[in-house]
Amino acid sequence: MPLESGLLEILACPACHSPLEERTTEDAEELVCTGTDCGLIYPVRDSIPVLLVDEARKPE
Repeated sequence: MPLESGLLEILACPACHSPLEERTTEDAEELVCTGTDCGLIYPVRDSIPVLLVDEARKPE
């Protein structure tokens, strides 16, 4: 289930404060930092973004 567009507009990466972009795959929904230096990927669980740096994974 995609996030509401209004919510996505106000969310920012907790590590670098760059905007987040929604990405949906077959297995998961994620929020990806658009910052050039950061790029952390945050999970979305049960339609709730988990914006904890400890829960994020680094880009491959």
